[in-house]
Amino acid sequence: MKRAEDLKELLKKIDHKSYPAYKDTAGKYQFPGYVLSIDHVQGDPFAAPSKISILIRGKDAGFPKELFHTKWKRIALQDMILRLFYRQVDHYSFQAKGSGKSGLMSVSRCGQEILERSDCQIEEESGDLHFRMEVGFPASGRTIQARELEKIFFDFLPECVRKSLLYTSLDQKKWKKNAELAEDQQAIREELKKRNLVAFIANGSVLPRESGVSKRPMKDAVIFQSPPSLEVTLSLPFYGEIKGMGIAKGITLIVGGGYHGKSTLLEALELGVYNHIQGDGREYVITDQTALKIRAEDGRSVKNVDISMFINGLPNGKDTKSFYTEDASGSTSQAANVMEGVEAESKVLLIDEDTSATNFMIRDELMQRVVRRDAEPIIPFIDRIRELSEQYGISTILVAGSSGSYFHKADCIIQMNRYRPEEITAFAKEEAKKFPISEETVPAYQMTEFRRVVQADRDWKGTDRIKIKTMGRDGLSINRENVDLRYVEQIVDGGQVNALGYLILYAQRNLFDGRKSMREVVHALEQLMGQKGLAGICEGSYLPSSLTMPRTQEIFACFNRVRSLRL
Repeated sequence: MKRAEDLKELLKKIDHKSYPAYKDTAGKYQFPGYVLSIDHVQGDPFAAPSKISILIRGKDAGFPKELFHTKWKRIALQDMILRLFYRQVDHYSFQAKGSGKSGLMSVSRCGQEILERSDCQIEEESGDLHFRMEVGFPASGRTIQARELEKIFFDFLPECVRKSLLYTSLDQKKWKKNAELAEDQQAIREELKKRNLVAFIANGSVLPRESGVSKRPMKDAVIFQSPPSLEVTLSLPFYGEIKGMGIAKGITLIVGGGYHGKSTLLEALELGVYNHIQGDGREYVITDQTALKIRAEDGRSVKNVDISMFINGLPNGKDTKSFYTEDASGSTSQAANVMEGVEAESKVLLIDEDTSATNFMIRDELMQRVVRRDAEPIIPFIDRIRELSEQYGISTILVAGSSGSYFHKADCIIQMNRYRPEEITAFAKEEAKKFPISEETVPAYQMTEFRRVVQADRDWKGTDRIKIKTMGRDGLSINRENVDLRYVEQIVDGGQVNALGYLILYAQRNLFDGRKSMREVVHALEQLMGQKGLAGICEGSYLPSSLTMPRTQEIFACFNRVRSLRL
């Protein structure tokens, strides 16, 4: 391994030379207390920034083992370190002189959710800390400005390391509280299973967000308070006794007038699949980790999905047991989203009436009389919702603002009144008796075995020229194909989309073989990431920064939206 002084001498030697001379800097250098590795050097100042990593041995980083001895504590610790490093780097980025991305120092910018990322990782046994980031190597045109890079490596970075990656330099009480919050959040998740709950919203939570473009809590918002009839008390290891609203397994209906907080509550439940940082207002809003937001998605492709639970006898004669289309309608796309969610082993469906296909959700009595059952291929969701719950153990939380028919089906009905929840199940059921719904007889359905097999594609093998480009959280481009993820609403970070690109690439090269089912492929990927982390799916010489661990449900959703996938 080279010394830091060797890097300094090399930078002096290549100063004002042509940009390709930067390639000579690749390698590892021993700095005081850490190893700096230049993993990849960009081709010119306008290209994607260079990749560097920092390794600090456990004894030097100094983080006590009790802060990361469980998976959830480790992820919370890594997340907090990354946030602190980001704040330090933000002071220095773009301070170098030069063209293009000269002087850019980039790490992932975290949102309100606590996620596992490739930027910062701690080894469970040794406590060794690996940190990854991007740096724009400075140049004027294509002429190296090595003195500017020297400032970054020998002035800026050592200061960032000292202030954010060394435990002895930090406020240790904050790190202890961070670990305690992670422990309490995990305890709530375990309590959900024990108590047959699908979600918990603590009293005192702040659900409304600052604005449509900000995920921070709204100031002066109405504080959440559970209705007495739904209130449960949990005993947490550090917080102690905490009270809040428990949502039981089964069918829960959320109703209320416009702008009274129905969708705000549902959005909090959607994102409750992730832990949140202290001060977010939703740090004690916890939802079953398999919960999946379902919506209509006109125009998406659907590949050999069994939607016959909801749609049969199409006029064009299409097979709905293995339904295929490149341009799904609202109803067929929502039916496919439900069945793909079941395939992804989701046990909770989250649905908002506003983003659903009306004809998929309900057929009123007048419509049933005018358009008879034998002329209607759609079996609406209302006629299958109890079957999903009672036979297959799949709960539904549904927001409704216009149709009262679901009152007849719900196990629990919550009315949002000026952002305050009220349990109105008994009252709503009594009123519903005055408006009986016409029950249609629907054919019995046997759940599919989900054996969609993915065929191998030779175009992906034997080449390292396939590029992955992400478009924030909206989608990605891979092998010249765009994958639209705009309506996969529980993707909260662009790094998840980046990781999904690597998952597609790895699966295409190693797992899609014409024998494994989609489920088997996703399980194999999860097992690989469980053993090796995000590094397991990256086959290059280094692990990139800005990769964020996606859930099982988002992996399935992404694969289902790759139009070139052969199923």
